[in-house]
Amino acid sequence: MLAFSNHNCTLICKIQVSHCSHSWKQSSFTKLTNLNLLKPQIFRLVCAVGDLGQMQKVEDEKPRIRWAEINLDEINDAQRIHISRLPKNMTNRCRALMKQLICFSPEKTNLSILLAAWVRSMKPVRADWLVVLKEMGNMNHPLRFEVAEFALLEESFEPNIRDYTKIIHGYAKQSRLQDAENTLQAMRNEGLECDQVILTSLIHMYSKSGKFNLAKDTFEKMKLLSLPLDNRAYGSMVMAYIRAGMLKEGAILLKEMESQQVYAKSEVYKAMLRAYSMSGDSVGSQRIFDAIQIAGIIPDDKICTLLINAYVTSGQNREACVAFENMRRAGIRPNDKCVALMLDVYEKEKKLKEVLDFLMDLESDGIMIGKEASEKLARWFRELGVVEEVELVLRDYGSIEV
Repeated sequence: MLAFSNHNCTLICKIQVSHCSHSWKQSSFTKLTNLNLLKPQIFRLVCAVGDLGQMQKVEDEKPRIRWAEINLDEINDAQRIHISRLPKNMTNRCRALMKQLICFSPEKTNLSILLAAWVRSMKPVRADWLVVLKEMGNMNHPLRFEVAEFALLEESFEPNIRDYTKIIHGYAKQSRLQDAENTLQAMRNEGLECDQVILTSLIHMYSKSGKFNLAKDTFEKMKLLSLPLDNRAYGSMVMAYIRAGMLKEGAILLKEMESQQVYAKSEVYKAMLRAYSMSGDSVGSQRIFDAIQIAGIIPDDKICTLLINAYVTSGQNREACVAFENMRRAGIRPNDKCVALMLDVYEKEKKLKEVLDFLMDLESDGIMIGKEASEKLARWFRELGVVEEVELVLRDYGSIEV
């Protein structure tokens, strides 16, 4: 694993401040007005003089900053590798900052001071910021969001709503709710309103984090604003219903999507089918299975197994067998879980001869049973005391001890 920090890095900036000394601890993004620590601050100090109060203004001196280049002799091999992988066409000003970020050590300096020193010394334009942020994203740099937040406050970055969107979406993917909401509030403070992309990201974040009410409120807000609802917004809301155990409402929303010819992604349909299957609701499972095909998704072995599981769990063995045969006729090879479910059907009905024919049929198609099915078969045959049959059927499955 390549490291991004180095305790032996040279100091990035040399700062001398007289009259007042202040802590340079990095501010959170919620304190937006305090992030730019290099601007002069005017503090009002109330001094009591006799019976009268006197207001005095004390102004900081502007910190004098000198950009210091990275000393290559003081960085580790991992950092050298990161630096060597920087794009060759990257400008010198961007390369200088990337070197500092790769070797950044919070014990040695403050990120806000580093970035402010770069702005002051290199005078970047928006294109430079975008290059740096893109490269940090490519290397999954742990400070990429902090740098993006700082950039939002810089005039040279010329931020727009899409810049806020990227940060909110990034936080949403990591389920960092508070950070996403802080960025959202900062965006509103700039007079920018939420659009379809941001609200969709929020629905996905709230859904993934199990915040059902927040997801629903955001979804309803999109409807009230008459914003277009795409399959991602719908799908995230359906997932929120599934996670909340509200399968009926989720299925209704899927129907609403279909009426508008908007279809969820396959993972949403699979999640809904899995929820119905695990609860033994064969009617709901069959309905979602049909919806999957209407949506143009070709069922695979996992989807078929979930449908068969619903029938087996609900005790509808005949329907399970029909579903299995339909799967075979469609050319879908059953997985180990699917075969194990069919063995449950045969065991419940005590159909020993049928199960032997079933296994021979699978073998003739080159389908070898796996661990779960083999263990079930061995247990069942041992309980019946038919050891010879076990040896006959399982002679090619060396993993089972008879």
